[in-house]
Amino acid sequence: MNILALDTACSVFSAALKTDTGLWYLEADAGMRHSELLMDIIDSLFKYAGQDASSLGLVVCMKGPGSFTGLRIGFAAAKGIALALGIGFTAVSTLDCIAFPHSAWPGIVIPVIDAKKKRFFTALYYKGEPISPYMDVGILDLADAIGEASRNESIPTDMQNKTIRFIPGAILLTGPDAEKALPLLEDAIPEYSFFLDPERKRGRAFELLEIVKGRGLQENIGNDIFCGPEYIRKSDAEMKTSVTGS
Repeated sequence: MNILALDTACSVFSAALKTDTGLWYLEADAGMRHSELLMDIIDSLFKYAGQDASSLGLVVCMKGPGSFTGLRIGFAAAKGIALALGIGFTAVSTLDCIAFPHSAWPGIVIPVIDAKKKRFFTALYYKGEPISPYMDVGILDLADAIGEASRNESIPTDMQNKTIRFIPGAILLTGPDAEKALPLLEDAIPEYSFFLDPERKRGRAFELLEIVKGRGLQENIGNDIFCGPEYIRKSDAEMKTSVTGS
């Protein structure tokens, strides 16, 4: 099945196209210019692949969290393509995609997206699986969550019959805003060792494809067409409206 993946959740935009003959990928550090670049980049992918849109069987985008505007653009484009072609659509958590490449890390993996107002969109992962809810948290609450997870004796230590030693103090920070969280966490919980992912700021459309294939989501196409972005928190406009109306 030919699959188109769109990542518009953060400043680095990326898109990937998987066909029976190969994989094509483009990314750009576009700031918030996703709407200007999106359709041109999609057209370029099809040209490089020697395919046209009618060959698609599934479109996938980031579910969130991330930029409110970026997520809406990604959903609008992906759903528009899916509905126009009568094909499947699905969405995957942004945080899942960011954490996905680090399933072999022996400690906790924390993808970080700046949520502004001194808060972060994040979750805690171990061996590629979330061990916390998706969160919109300040640094002290995140530090508490790390401490609680590190003391959790129920974290599994066996995968595919190979024992992996859990190292609770080894924390990998990844995602576009990991660098902002690093000094704050080092001050809050200095007893832990924090490491920065050197590829933390790249696009994640490739991970979108891998997760869709790995979870078998392509076999359940069309089931998510009515879903929307997972913002985790209300937008500034919604919060202002709420305060005004109260």
